[in-house]
Amino acid sequence: MGGVLVECGIVIEDGRIKKIGKESTLPPFDEKVDAKGLVSLPGLIDVHVHLRDMKLAYKEDFYTGTCAAVAGGFTTVIDMPNTIPATDSAERLKEKMEIARSKAVANVGFHAALTADMDEIEEMSKLGPLSFKLNLHKPIGEFPAEDEEAIVNSMAKCASLKIPVSVHAEDRETIEKLQSTLEKDGKRSTRDYLKAHGAEAELKAVEKVLGWARESRATVHICHLSVAESLRMISSARGRGSSLTCEVTPHHLFLTSGQPEHHMRMATTAPPVRDFENASRLWMALRNGEIDIVASDHAPHNLEEKQNPDIWKVPPGIPGLETTLPLLLARVNQGQLRIDRLVEALAQKPASIFGLPNKGVLAEGADADIVLVDLKAEVKIDERNFHSKAKYSPFNGLICRGKPVKTFISGQLVMEGGEIKAKQGSGSVIKAVRK
Repeated sequence: MGGVLVECGIVIEDGRIKKIGKESTLPPFDEKVDAKGLVSLPGLIDVHVHLRDMKLAYKEDFYTGTCAAVAGGFTTVIDMPNTIPATDSAERLKEKMEIARSKAVANVGFHAALTADMDEIEEMSKLGPLSFKLNLHKPIGEFPAEDEEAIVNSMAKCASLKIPVSVHAEDRETIEKLQSTLEKDGKRSTRDYLKAHGAEAELKAVEKVLGWARESRATVHICHLSVAESLRMISSARGRGSSLTCEVTPHHLFLTSGQPEHHMRMATTAPPVRDFENASRLWMALRNGEIDIVASDHAPHNLEEKQNPDIWKVPPGIPGLETTLPLLLARVNQGQLRIDRLVEALAQKPASIFGLPNKGVLAEGADADIVLVDLKAEVKIDERNFHSKAKYSPFNGLICRGKPVKTFISGQLVMEGGEIKAKQGSGSVIKAVRK
């Protein structure tokens, strides 16, 4: 619809949207929320978050992570499996679901770790994971990431179950070889990290993944794409019939590699941020729909860990749940991103790709997950005020125009003016619906 906004009211009943229309056409209601001057968007869905918890709870847990989510306008988040312990069995997945039920204030779904055990894939699939995750740089659990035959067989199993495979596409051998040489030479700066995680590592991994996707006939989602040239390869594979989707993070869109050392240390992530030209090409691909999804890759760490002077000991990851929407709304206000494209990338596509049929849209019958945003309000990103345990951000101090002011899940107010209104454990564990 070209980003056209319409004035209307939304009636909610039993956690679902009952009616959308002019106020004069709406059925009777018991309570009214005045949203004059605000824009209603479907509750946002972040398909790539690390909520940590368990043995990594000092970095983040299901309560603090989901508080960060609803504060940022996200009503649904999908947790990654590279936790301690890893989510690589039905037993571990059940355990994680139970912990989330007791702590979360948002909808939480799960990616499971890809395994070479076909029976385990089958058992985990019954619990409704949104995808199976394959990390080519740092294998999750006991998966033999160097065994291509095992990868293809596991991906084929996922294809038979109609479950996507999400992939962190960086070639481990390429990175480890370069890193080893740099470490031996005493190189320990962020520039050296960028060299080890060069574009070649992603391109080589993407090429492998596309071949495995073709052979296994699996639906593959490529996470946090960072090299614009990867899109050409993906587009070509799509043209040959492969089922492929991809995501980009705000840090790969907004940050570039030409920043000061301290700033780059806070921005250390995997894959790393690239140069300005590359970020510009990613922006173009997002605007024209070539990139399907924006995902935060919310990856919180302890501030001390991020300040380690040895870059090889700095854990990669940026907290992003509370900064993603303001950053993108700023671009909407600048005329560089249509609001309907924002909704598609942060709500509609995440829901359709990962099997959440009643989410990601404002439509009669859909779940009443809604975020009200003020497109005119200015907000200064302040890491000290994060609900996340990770009190750092490469975007700290940035002033954005546009922010979420109220978040509703199933029609219930869970965040207002940055304050969390939901009780711990009021969230829901959700499962994918496969057709």
